[in-house]
Amino acid sequence: MTTVSQALAPGELTSGRLPAFVLPTTIVGAAVVGYALAVLLAGGNLAVAVIVGYVLFLVVMEIAARVVEGARQASDHRARHLIVGAFALALVPLASVAWEAVSKGAARFDPLFFSVSMRNVIGAGGGALHAIYGTLWVTGFATLISVPIGLMTAIYLAEYGNRGRLAASITFFVDVMTGIPSIVAGLFAYALMTLIVGPGAKFGFSGSVALSVLMIPVVVRSCEELLRLVPNELREASYALGVPKWRTIVRVVIPTAISGIVSGVILAIARVIGETAPLLIAAGFAASINNDPFSGPMTTLPVFVYDQYAHPGIDVQPYWDRAWAGALTLILIVMLLNLAGRLIARRFAPKIGR
Repeated sequence: MTTVSQALAPGELTSGRLPAFVLPTTIVGAAVVGYALAVLLAGGNLAVAVIVGYVLFLVVMEIAARVVEGARQASDHRARHLIVGAFALALVPLASVAWEAVSKGAARFDPLFFSVSMRNVIGAGGGALHAIYGTLWVTGFATLISVPIGLMTAIYLAEYGNRGRLAASITFFVDVMTGIPSIVAGLFAYALMTLIVGPGAKFGFSGSVALSVLMIPVVVRSCEELLRLVPNELREASYALGVPKWRTIVRVVIPTAISGIVSGVILAIARVIGETAPLLIAAGFAASINNDPFSGPMTTLPVFVYDQYAHPGIDVQPYWDRAWAGALTLILIVMLLNLAGRLIARRFAPKIGR
């Protein structure tokens, strides 16, 4: 009787494996050869060196895997290396932005930057305390507006809509809102507040309304998909115990999806916290601290960064240093929000027993 190993042709799963040293050796060799070719052909261009080295690495690994392991394993190696390469390529912009923000923003990332505003400051000195307060006020009110509306809309679409005409219309308009230019949201908020309080209505809450227009569709779409992922068996078990639907949603469905809901809210906050155009129109600009979101212009960090970089004085360096420090602060705020969201999601996620 033929055994399984005898039935397998050479090059199948039972074939030999590449030694462990082949992968790192090929990476180093491809990098060296790629850099040498880039020096000879393109004057040492780093991008050319990386592309040539990566292509050379793929070719060498393909040949080695086919000779030693066969076509099946060679295909597996090729797919893995292409995926890793695509992942590394996607990290390049992120790493570049992070490096630029840290290297150029460190010059003004000091206690003074976080303790004073730009009131009566020309040239060096000053800080972004007023912009940090403004970012927290405007984004906080936008979150208070967007999360209840977005979550309740998502609950209707996932639990009550039954894909009827109203649900289809809501989904359509949510998709349309997702593609609205941010400047249009700012114009809408400014026009709305002008109708309510009169001309020249530029204050923090107006900026929150503008950001909520951009934030609500993100919350709706993310929360709706997560609510639909909750197994129907959990709902049916709750109904079988005589629990009404609204209580099932509150006590079963939402707690089950709370981790993803929090992540969706954090994603929506990250989507709007860096907006500049709508806040220039709706919230205005101020050089001093304003902790009243319902009166007077209020500056946020993106607007502060834009103003410092676009309107420098005669000596541009202090302005650019403050702009990069503001950008670094904004990145750190988003990172802290993501960390807080993960901690909250882990704390309130349902505990799965053995």
